[in-house]
Amino acid sequence: MRKTLTVLALACLLALLLVHPLPVPRPPEPVSAPPAPTPVLTKDPDAELQRELERLVRDKQLWAAVEEGKLALLLVIVTDPERPRLAELNAHKMMYAASLPKIAILFGAAVAVQEGRLPLDKALRADMVNMIRYSCNDCATRVLERVGREYLIELLQAPNYRFYDAEDGGGLWVGKDYAPTPAYQRDPVHDLSHGATAYQVARFYHMLDTGTLVGPETAALMHDALSRPGIRHKFVQSLGSIPGLQMMRKSGTWRQFHADSALVRYRGQSYIIVGLTQDENGGKWLASLARPMHELAMAQARNARRLAKL
Repeated sequence: MRKTLTVLALACLLALLLVHPLPVPRPPEPVSAPPAPTPVLTKDPDAELQRELERLVRDKQLWAAVEEGKLALLLVIVTDPERPRLAELNAHKMMYAASLPKIAILFGAAVAVQEGRLPLDKALRADMVNMIRYSCNDCATRVLERVGREYLIELLQAPNYRFYDAEDGGGLWVGKDYAPTPAYQRDPVHDLSHGATAYQVARFYHMLDTGTLVGPETAALMHDALSRPGIRHKFVQSLGSIPGLQMMRKSGTWRQFHADSALVRYRGQSYIIVGLTQDENGGKWLASLARPMHELAMAQARNARRLAKL
């Protein structure tokens, strides 16, 4: 009798399971990795690199120019983009930078193309390259007109870029055509028509290098314009003869104002150098500083590799 009841109970349980099957447990959801942090260019100098940069400038007899505010200089090693090592002198001092702020026009054009506001035709592509590679003023003015003068000023101050910040001493600014016409809007802090700080120029290169400035396609346009410099003075005069060295570069010259900037790659290392000067010999200063700054960056890379092996 007991055996019969057990069989009947099992039969009833089987019937219930057929009508109302037990839920099948779902596999656990895969845990997605947190998004990688956006690389940020530090403002804090690396103590060793800062000390060596200052020594280098003193050896070149240019410390007085730093103290007088006529020389701004920045070196940042970005081989590891998430841990940049920076050294600077007057890097947050805004100065007239002649044609160097054409990089801001290049940036504005890239964003406008990316947003679909500006069609990328052959004429625009050629002007974007020539205004950077050969510093063509007419080309820069045509691109600026197509981008929109007010649009570019707003873009440079946009919260996600902040290449110009009035509360932080200024930065990159374009408030005048590259033509013999009056400025349409000078920067509100220093009253400059074309200005820059070494730090904000370095941020431009750092963001472009880390893919946080624009999308891949428009970044490729910017890389093309900035590569293969067509004017061989200042930084290029000193570094262009080094076999295997690659650089993206933009300079500027007007009267006593001389500026240069570059993102340099060499033997697996990357660094950014920026120099702004206000002196008739400023171009010579920058040419004389470029090679020692390159050697400093390479020496720091060798030291980092040696320490990593310990």
